Amino acid sequence: MNILILGGGGREHALAWAVLQNPKCDRLIVAPGNAGIAAIAETMRVDICDAPAVVQAAVDCAIDLVLIGPEAPLAAGVADALRAAGIAVFGPDRAAAMVETSKSFTKALCDAVGAPTARYARFTEAAPALAHIREQGAPVVVKADGLAAGKGVTVASSLAEAEAAVEDIFAGQFGAAGSAVVIEEMLTGEEASFFVLVDGIDLLPIGTAQDHKRAGEGDTGPNTGGMGAYSPAPVMDAAVEARALDEIVRPCMTALAQGGTPYSGVLYVGLMIEDGAPRLIEFNARFGDPEAQVLMMRLGAQALDLMQACAEGRLNEARVHWAEDHAMTVVMAAPGYPGPVETGQPIGGIEAITGSSTGMVFHSGTAMREGRVVSAGGRVLSVTARGESLGEARDRVYGMVDAVDWPEAQFRRDIGWRALR
Repeated sequence: MNILILGGGGREHALAWAVLQNPKCDRLIVAPGNAGIAAIAETMRVDICDAPAVVQAAVDCAIDLVLIGPEAPLAAGVADALRAAGIAVFGPDRAAAMVETSKSFTKALCDAVGAPTARYARFTEAAPALAHIREQGAPVVVKADGLAAGKGVTVASSLAEAEAAVEDIFAGQFGAAGSAVVIEEMLTGEEASFFVLVDGIDLLPIGTAQDHKRAGEGDTGPNTGGMGAYSPAPVMDAAVEARALDEIVRPCMTALAQGGTPYSGVLYVGLMIEDGAPRLIEFNARFGDPEAQVLMMRLGAQALDLMQACAEGRLNEARVHWAEDHAMTVVMAAPGYPGPVETGQPIGGIEAITGSSTGMVFHSGTAMREGRVVSAGGRVLSVTARGESLGEARDRVYGMVDAVDWPEAQFRRDIGWRALR
């Protein structure tokens, strides 16, 4: 098979690594890729949100399957265009991807089927939103309604913080994503990520993980795109997983299919779990980052078989084969992240610690400059390891982190603390 992956972050590096474990992959192209991806696959310069350009690239390269990594191409209708051209694609059409691209769409979907989620209100102007916050009080969660690259959410512990978040959103901090704001009650409990492949009505759970969104240890500091993750998530036992499927995922996916917009691809189900009861925080229409890194490390070659079955409408034939293992990833970020960062810092030592089924350094924001890997973004590396226990995975991954020669790196030393305490 000839396979094209769209994206250039740590998630796409992990997807590429897993796909290459499968012997059915003859040729792998990643657009645009990054320095780490370029070491294992072909890369291509193409605007991944330009649907006609992506279709033409797929045709020119005789691509059999396209895997869409990030959310922006989904919002741009790239999956729609590929399907119209007869090319198999892993990722939902634009209409179904609204489960991520519009938070108020998902809230309305939950209301329609009775799926448990936080109470909310949506506003298109700052004044009524501020009045609502003052009436409700803090803590409260403030979200830009549209896509904000994982950064449009503020968990505000005070009225002043909530008011500032509303004002920033309507001032244009997140561009078009901030044309409306959703204000939610703050759920309590333990957060987990649940990943389910969906092919219209058929569902196949493919793993759980827990992310660490806060920049600082002890879950302090500003929200980020994710500073680390581990899999599986202990809080997601069989009973919780069954409730999440029966009360949230299946009703919502059935409603989409019955409404003429069947969902096809991976569904990221962000949950808050309290006393064994899951409530929906959010849906995403793609793999999370850095959760994809730990999932791909555990799934390996079978990840391609599962994604292909989903894209070709054969999900009812697919099965997941799990090893009794654990995986952890630690994100190494540029100093200052999630704020403004300096790029171009040289990074060494990676080649000596990566390249096995138990340890990989996935590149997120890197580039090659004069033959050296340099930082080229906020989140730069996802150092990932497997182990028979979570403790073994932790020890291995932090040994790898310490071997990376990048003294300026910012990272957390406490990934996995909830499960390991």
